[in-house]
Amino acid sequence: MFFERPGGGERAILVHLEGQEPGVREDPQEFQELALSAGAEAVAFVRVPRSQMTAKYLIGSGKVDELHQLVQSTQAELVIFNHTLTPSQERNLERAFECRVLDRTGLILDIFAQRARTHEGKLQVELAQLDHMSTRLVRGWTHLERQKGGIGLRGPGETQLETDRRLLRVRIRQIRKRLDTVRSQREQARRGRRRAEIPSVSLVGYTNAGKSTLFNTLTGSGVYAADQLFATLDPTFRRLDLEDVGPVVLADTVGFIRHLPHKLVEAFRATLEESSNADLLLHVIDAHEPERQLQIEQVLAVLGEIGAAEIPLLEVYNKLDLLEGIEPHIQRDVDGRPERVWLSARDGRGLELLRQAIAELLGNDLFIGTVHLPQRLGRLRAQLFAVGAVLKETHDEAGETLLEVRVPRTELNRLISREGFQPDEFIQQHTLQ
Repeated sequence: MFFERPGGGERAILVHLEGQEPGVREDPQEFQELALSAGAEAVAFVRVPRSQMTAKYLIGSGKVDELHQLVQSTQAELVIFNHTLTPSQERNLERAFECRVLDRTGLILDIFAQRARTHEGKLQVELAQLDHMSTRLVRGWTHLERQKGGIGLRGPGETQLETDRRLLRVRIRQIRKRLDTVRSQREQARRGRRRAEIPSVSLVGYTNAGKSTLFNTLTGSGVYAADQLFATLDPTFRRLDLEDVGPVVLADTVGFIRHLPHKLVEAFRATLEESSNADLLLHVIDAHEPERQLQIEQVLAVLGEIGAAEIPLLEVYNKLDLLEGIEPHIQRDVDGRPERVWLSARDGRGLELLRQAIAELLGNDLFIGTVHLPQRLGRLRAQLFAVGAVLKETHDEAGETLLEVRVPRTELNRLISREGFQPDEFIQQHTLQ
C-alpha cells in the first residue's frame, strides 16, 4: 500500500514528554507559546511519561492508540511533538494518526518561514528547511522508491526519489553560494566600520526577552516588536550616539531558544556573525521569567557555538515594569566595571543607566587633556566640538586655540589621521603644531 503524506492544518494536538534530564528537558509553557506563534489552534495538550519512549514511535503503542482516538474525536489536523523525531518516527506516527505530524525542529522552521521578511532571511530559512527536508523525502515518495519496468515505464536509470535528492542538493548549493555573497558583503561593511573606528554593539538574548523593544526605545526606530517568539529574524542596524564615545552601531539580531536546531544556527551564520564580530554584546534577559537562568545558559551556549564567547558582555535585565520593589540600577564587579543593568524598555526607566554603562565599557580608553591647535586647523576644532569632546576653550597670547578635551582615544586618532598627522606623536605631546 502506497503512503501519501497527509495535508496540514491549524487544529493541533500538542504532545510533551515528561521527566527528561535537565540537559535535554523542554519547557511545556514555551512549547505552547511556540505553537501559538506558528498560528496553531491547540485542541489538546498531552503529557507523556519518558518511560514510555520507543524507537518506532518515540512513545508507547498504547499512547499512540490513545492519541489516534483523540485525533478523531477532536478532528485534529496536526500533531506536534515537543521533541526531535527521526524521519521514520514521523512516518510511522503519520500512518498511525492519519494526520500530519511535526516535531519541535519543524515547528521552529515553520515560524521562521512566516517571520522572514528580507530576501536574505528567506534564503536562510529555505536553506534550513531544505537541509531538514532532505532526510525526510522518503515519506512523500515511497511509491517511487523502485525504478519501474515494462513498456512506457522505463526511466533514465534514476528513481524519482534520487532525482528529487539531486535537485535538492543543487538548490542547497545555490542558496549557500548566495549566502556566501551576503557574508562577504557584511564583512566589507564591518571592515568599513573598523577603518572608521566606529564601535559596534549587538543585542543578543533569548527570544521574546524584549530586544526589539529596547532597540526601538534606544534608537527611536520602528522595528517590528511583538509579545511573541521570534518576532525578529532579520538583523537591523542603527546609529546610537553616546557621551564620551561618540557614534556606535547598534544591531538587533535573531533571538535564541532552548535547543536551537543546528540547521538554523548554520543557516543564520551570516546573521549571527554580527554578534561574533561586535565590540560589546548586550545580553537582554527577561527579568520576569521564572526560567531565566536556563535561558541565560542557553544563550551563552549558542554564543560559544558561533565564536562569540570571549566578547565583552553586559547583562541587561529587562521588563522591570512587571516586577515590584526593584528600581533601575547598575550592578558592578569588584573592579567597578558595569556588569548588569536593570531597566524597563517598555516605559523607558533605566535607559540612561544603560547608555552610561555602554559608554563606560566602550570608552574606557579616554584621552583627557589639552590640545593646542594653530589657527589653520579650524576644521579639526569644529570636528572636536561636533563630537562633544570639548570641555573648555581658551586662547594663548598668540591667539591660538587651547582645547580641554575628553574623547575616546579611537575617535581622537581618527580625527587627527584625517588631518595627515600621526596620532601616536600627538597623544604623547598633547599638542598639535
